[in-house]
Amino acid sequence: MSQTNAPAVALKTRPHFAILDGLRGLAAIAVVIYHFMEIAVPDYHQSFIAHAHLAVDFFFCLSGFVIAYAYDHKLKQIGFTMFLKIRFIRLHPLVIMGSIIGLLAFVFDPFSNLYQLYADRTPLMFITSCLMIPYPLVHERYFNLFHLNPPTWSLFWEYLANIVYALILVKLRNKLMWVLAAIGAVAICYESFHSGYLGVGWGGDNILGGGIRVFYSFTAGILVYRSNWIIKSRLGFLSLVILLIMVFLIPFSEKTNAIIDILIVILYFPFLVALGAGAQLKSGWGKICNWSGEISYPLYMIHYPFIWLFMSYVARYKPDLQQMSVVILFGVFGLIVLAYTILVFMDIPIRNYLRKVWVKKS
Repeated sequence: MSQTNAPAVALKTRPHFAILDGLRGLAAIAVVIYHFMEIAVPDYHQSFIAHAHLAVDFFFCLSGFVIAYAYDHKLKQIGFTMFLKIRFIRLHPLVIMGSIIGLLAFVFDPFSNLYQLYADRTPLMFITSCLMIPYPLVHERYFNLFHLNPPTWSLFWEYLANIVYALILVKLRNKLMWVLAAIGAVAICYESFHSGYLGVGWGGDNILGGGIRVFYSFTAGILVYRSNWIIKSRLGFLSLVILLIMVFLIPFSEKTNAIIDILIVILYFPFLVALGAGAQLKSGWGKICNWSGEISYPLYMIHYPFIWLFMSYVARYKPDLQQMSVVILFGVFGLIVLAYTILVFMDIPIRNYLRKVWVKKS
């Protein structure tokens, strides 16, 4: 295929797996609730959603599956540069939007004066956040790689995984992919036992854990697609919702966390992706799954600055659990509305413009 036709190929998209889209949105909502609960109930033993940190591993596995499905057949035709443009357009506008929201929340936090301690370094924090350059600075808030918008840590690894896929993984045969998956599984086991669980990768003292998590799960997702592990069944969206929620609701226990996280990430999530890809989308659920998939990424990328505000509020006023529960309930609902608003009025228009300028005219 000639290079002049590459943009046309790039713009063609294959059908989505609607149920997997719906599950991605559910996982994003679980992450938001989990982060609120970390502030309201710091003791994971008392949190009802203590294993929602594993939603990120589900994202990574799902990403590997979707990227292989979308690009294995056409990456050679469109080329490495076009692939990077497409991924940048899809991912980066919300990276910058999340950084802007994080900057505003940090500077104008009405409940905390922490900004004053870092005022001279805040511009650099903002720049590194927009460029996804790790800059673990604020020790008072857990030494996050990206303080203004902590979830950017997973996008940092997502970008690297995409680059490695386009340069190397797309060319590898399945036998070698299996070797990589086995190495990743060993690394997952080591990290889980070393840290006690797999909720790592977000901070300056555990950054390598993020690399281990994406290395295995992204590879496993690719293998699910290339091995044609699409499990056909009569299960619908609600059945898959239950199967995913069950993971997040597993009680926290130091004795079992390492083993549980290993089994879920190495075995259960690839199985769940394969099951979701082959499940039946029953009448009436299509729009819900599509909407859930659409809000998943903006919700994930804009919610955490509001968690910092909630943390400052709790530290200053020390509300009881009932008061915090009301704030969390309205906070989750409000963030979903905000995420959808940003999607419709900012993210989609920006992506459409960038596609028009960078892809169609390339």
